[in-house]
Amino acid sequence: MARLAAAAVAAGVLAAAVALPAVGGAGAAIVSATDVLDLKPEDLPEPPLAAETVIQDADGKKIAQFYEQYRKVVPLNKVAPVMKDAIISIEDDRFYQHGAIDIEGTARALVKNLASGGVAQGGSSITQQYVKQVLFNTAETDADKNKALEASYARKLKELRYAMAVEEKYSKDQILEKYLNIAYFGASANGVEAASQRFFGRSAEKLTLWQAATLAAAVQSPNNTDPSVGAAQRKRLLGRRNTVLDRMAELGKITPAQAAEAKAKKLGYKNTPLPPGGCEASKYPYFCLYVRFEILNNPAFGKTRGARAQLLSRGGLTVRTTLDLGMQKAAEEAIKKRVFASDNPAAAQALVQPGTGMIKAMAASRTYGGNAKKKEISYNLVADSAHGGGIGFQAGSTFKTFTLLTALKSGMKVSDGLTVGSSYRAAGYGSFKDCKGGRVGSPEHTVTNDEGGGGFKSLQTGTWGSVNTFFVALEERVGLCETVKTAKSLGIKKRGDGKPLQEVETFTLGVNEMDPVTVANAYAAIAARGKYCQPMAITQITDPTGKVTKFEPKCNQALDPEVADAAADVLSGVFTKGTMRGVGGIGRDAAGKTGTTDEYATAWFAGFTPDLASAVSLGDPRGSVTYKLTNVTIGGQSYPRVHGADISGRIWKDTMIGALKDVPPTTFHPINSARFGGCGQSCQPQQPARDENKEPDVLFELDPQTR
Repeated sequence: MARLAAAAVAAGVLAAAVALPAVGGAGAAIVSATDVLDLKPEDLPEPPLAAETVIQDADGKKIAQFYEQYRKVVPLNKVAPVMKDAIISIEDDRFYQHGAIDIEGTARALVKNLASGGVAQGGSSITQQYVKQVLFNTAETDADKNKALEASYARKLKELRYAMAVEEKYSKDQILEKYLNIAYFGASANGVEAASQRFFGRSAEKLTLWQAATLAAAVQSPNNTDPSVGAAQRKRLLGRRNTVLDRMAELGKITPAQAAEAKAKKLGYKNTPLPPGGCEASKYPYFCLYVRFEILNNPAFGKTRGARAQLLSRGGLTVRTTLDLGMQKAAEEAIKKRVFASDNPAAAQALVQPGTGMIKAMAASRTYGGNAKKKEISYNLVADSAHGGGIGFQAGSTFKTFTLLTALKSGMKVSDGLTVGSSYRAAGYGSFKDCKGGRVGSPEHTVTNDEGGGGFKSLQTGTWGSVNTFFVALEERVGLCETVKTAKSLGIKKRGDGKPLQEVETFTLGVNEMDPVTVANAYAAIAARGKYCQPMAITQITDPTGKVTKFEPKCNQALDPEVADAAADVLSGVFTKGTMRGVGGIGRDAAGKTGTTDEYATAWFAGFTPDLASAVSLGDPRGSVTYKLTNVTIGGQSYPRVHGADISGRIWKDTMIGALKDVPPTTFHPINSARFGGCGQSCQPQQPARDENKEPDVLFELDPQTR
């Protein structure tokens, strides 16, 4: 009797304490008990709901999504009326009549709790439940999450204060909408739309009576009634669903006949798979990885990497990217034709738009994933380590282009050149200087020619033949540091693994490991007449409120436009007179450079038109120095050795033809012949007559065996 009396007194005190204007309507008095319980409205922090971030291609088509909690936020008018009736009937049937607190329900629960000696019944209104969900979802630690759910009067009173403020701030419909979007229904479904799709494979606005009752039944104890767990949980959910239907009939929301008909239905749980999340589930995983790391690496998206990761998985962003699915398809098909996913060597390719730096496609021969037995690759083959990549592959003779550019910048004409032998050794230690003034270059190291022999080589013929000895000698003449500076001005600032560039005499031969995105982007700057733009993958981001942030290309004039024009003219000859003459061009103005590294460790091709640039790498991810491209089978074809034109060059050609099929041809800007000599790559430069009495223009000492 004493306990019951105490309960009655406590219920009366609580009822008096909550008799606030927001509860009882206009004119209701605030009694002194309010001060005792400190029941005053307290503003509830309401960060945006955790929702999936969607990644889109350039045209707005979804290509990937990230989420920590799968949720689709929908307005209340996109929820079936029967769903609203069901949830209100079972959770808070007086929702539209009471204020922040249902006095009758709370008092009833308090009596039962005091009688049982604990917190046995919640008596929470939908508003209070919404508050609880907000506190739980915003908790960052397990301790905070447990505190948000603890069975204590302190927690309950805090909820009441927040609920009072919520009721003052929003209409009842707004509160119901917020609750339906935040509530957890079990089976990894957060919010009514995700639950509708997960449970029944349909949207929330198309729910039937028995389906709505099922979802309303799930929110009370979603873990105990999770139908994806097992038969016992499904049985409990079915029983709870029927309770919801009975309550709806009792309240007059439906007729007894309708309730009986709905109760006769089976549970109907379809277990619709959740949309796959993360880059491993995307059809374009390498591009997806690049976008993901663009966000993770950018302080504009959060002060810490953890904050940026949380934004990506919970922020509900819509990220529009530069990906062109037509160009992506062209790259994928070209690679698949030449290199199999089961091959040990792997091909990777990036396409970049000149003048903007926009990455239009990223493709590779290997499947992205974690199954090593299936030769899946677990990192970004197409990008640098800052974007999820590995160490990269030595770029080979694609780096000779930077020495060519430096020579043109220094005032050389395209017909100027050097007389070289078939091998090279530095005349002495320190004949090259790095950008710190350090002396590099060893006479003990011999450079030989794989493609092209000795003799007089001009900037044109030396480039077309990709003559190693010519380019090392040319680099010595124009300066190693100046060549490095040229490369850096075009975005070649670090190696693929993020480490500093190796500033050695063989820099021009491509001893630095690189990635296709970086190399393609450097060549894109030449195509854009020297306008360098940072690689760009994101064009705009829309947040959950609809605010749009647009991103523009970040560019600067890295080269004199006429220098770029002259380089493009020389590199055009690679297709007609050089190392790609056996492969041929693409039916429009194009320029490029093959890249075969020492002892055939890797093979590249990088090239461009005025409209598109691309770079293709080929190497063995197990370690290109150990597993070389000699005596290998690639794409079902055997190769004694692989040059840059053999596979990479052909992939480049097929890709560019496919990617540009709907793009009208654009011509290169003509070379300034008065400044650089020559008359374009269509002219065969004349070999200068040699004066037998004059010492050859040699800047190095020939190997004694070849003198």
